[in-house]
Amino acid sequence: MQLKKQRPSIASLLAVASCSLLNQSASASEDDNNWHVDSALLLYSEKDRVDAVEPVISATRSFADESSLTVKVAVDTLTGASPSGATISDVPQTFTRPSGRGEYITSAGELPLDDTFKDSRTAVSVQYEFPLDRRTRISTGLAFSNEYDYTSVALNATVARDYNNKNTTVSAGFAYADDSIEPEGEIPIAFASMAPAGSEQPRDRADDDKTTTDLLVGITQVVNRQTLMQLNYSYSRAEGYLTDPFKILSLVASSSGATLDYLYEQRPEERVKHSIYWKTKYHRLNGDTVDVSYRYLWDDWDISSHTVDFRYRIPFAERHYIEPHLRYYSQDQADFYQQFLVAGSPQPRHASADSRLGSYEGITIGAKYGYRFNEDSEFNLRLEYYEQTGDRAHRAIGVGRNYDLFPDLEAVIVQLGYSFSF
Repeated sequence: MQLKKQRPSIASLLAVASCSLLNQSASASEDDNNWHVDSALLLYSEKDRVDAVEPVISATRSFADESSLTVKVAVDTLTGASPSGATISDVPQTFTRPSGRGEYITSAGELPLDDTFKDSRTAVSVQYEFPLDRRTRISTGLAFSNEYDYTSVALNATVARDYNNKNTTVSAGFAYADDSIEPEGEIPIAFASMAPAGSEQPRDRADDDKTTTDLLVGITQVVNRQTLMQLNYSYSRAEGYLTDPFKILSLVASSSGATLDYLYEQRPEERVKHSIYWKTKYHRLNGDTVDVSYRYLWDDWDISSHTVDFRYRIPFAERHYIEPHLRYYSQDQADFYQQFLVAGSPQPRHASADSRLGSYEGITIGAKYGYRFNEDSEFNLRLEYYEQTGDRAHRAIGVGRNYDLFPDLEAVIVQLGYSFSF
């Protein structure tokens, strides 16, 4: 999927907290009062679009009472060209930048991209885990993220309880986030026409906010000495400003398909998502590890998606390992997704041409190499290639039939990692 601005996902915070709880060792004596540090540098590059650089460091302190404290810091920078939502045309197109003070031009036959796209984010999270009793563990956390136009504060809590001699673990979690956005140029009026650069822009208000609530329940089962299985259900409800203030739609003529105007998009102010997640880890007798997972997601925007993830870790030469990785993703489009609006047709209540809401498939293929210096330190390198193929079934009009209105996306992912304990 096309890289988007990285908001702190409280669903992922819940998943991390839950997985951490479910993978606690029965004995923590070897890690008492120790620090374990994971660091990584992620480089992501889309062909002719967005580039991202993200250094991340996470430090966990283990205590003698089997509690632990984890602090994580991430700083990412995004640059490059971001799709505006406008459709391809057979003539050059001129667009006003979000600030309203400048403009950029897209050549005929090219996907409209704002080539001055730039953003940066700093995110900090703290997670504390502790045993409530012999069979129960609790994890609580806080997260803060800040960009020049976006701020998010989130909290989460998860409880896990062991049964069946710790072969079965049941978990439940809750998370809540409060986000505020103050975009450059302020928030545009829905379906208003883009005004020329330097003139008064159709703005509604300076800022807005949204809240997100996540719930998670799950069960982890030790099947046998070699197999561990996990099943989770999650529920997410977002309310407030869910529109992207920087996305637009093209208004085209009903017969020729020529672009007549550019309108600002509008999305619903509520979104409810459900997902079911299944994961199995199998440790072969020769030391290899198979890790396979599947997630099915559906929501009230009529989006449904399937994600299959497969990893196979192969140790060799004592301290080395290689881990091939294959991931497949597919989704159906939102019920209000439209690649363009047609002049003379009734104006919809909601509409967006954001390709992330369209129908597409994505495949990630690559591998991770790791080297253990000793029991307390490891270096790893991950190289992956991603390709996204958009839906070709959308009915184009006039000149639009000459172009691929949902062009493929290609990206390369490189990650360097180093972990150590002291």
